[in-house]
Amino acid sequence: MIPGIDLVTFITVFGVLGVAAIIFAESGLLIGFFLPGDSLLFTAGLLAHEGVLDINIHLMVLILFLAAAAGDSVGYVFGRRVGHRIFNRPNSRLFKREYVEKAETFYNKHGGKAIVLARFIPIVRTFAPMVAGIAKMEYLAFLVYNVFGALLWAVGIAYIGFYLGAWFESQGIDIDRYIIPVALLIILLSVLPPLIHTLKDGDNRKRLRSRLKGSRD
Repeated sequence: MIPGIDLVTFITVFGVLGVAAIIFAESGLLIGFFLPGDSLLFTAGLLAHEGVLDINIHLMVLILFLAAAAGDSVGYVFGRRVGHRIFNRPNSRLFKREYVEKAETFYNKHGGKAIVLARFIPIVRTFAPMVAGIAKMEYLAFLVYNVFGALLWAVGIAYIGFYLGAWFESQGIDIDRYIIPVALLIILLSVLPPLIHTLKDGDNRKRLRSRLKGSRD
């Protein structure tokens, strides 16, 4: 995040549009590898319940969903038109070619599902839409995966923050004391499904190689 500014302060000062701008920038402007999208979504949901954000939760979630879907679409278009040039771009403080290569490997391994799974993996979610564009994935297919991923990620995490805040209140728990550890826990849980899927896919590949090797022998 911005040095010296925590999530609560950022959201309080810039509101939902500030959060939406960060969510869009993660993949739309290719600068998202250092932006805390998961924790922003969760904290925004929590603050919406607390009344810090003076906006209806459903309207807020709609705005965040549109920002997430639009960001990935812009990343896809960028990749389709000029993305191949980025592989020749020199490394800098804000960009490393290995980030793109990591996303490319992930996309080649999982295909269209990578657009959904990448939502929950920092760095990969920034470059996955661009890689899909470079690979010339059909846009309609990309759009379906994009929308589904945005629903699971942006909508899901924001609602979790909101309703977890309601549960804390019903139990008489002081949310301020637990907001950081709970946000970290939610981020960890959000990363687990794609991580498990990746590990399971790797195990399946190893079994297949073993069978092929056995059949040759």
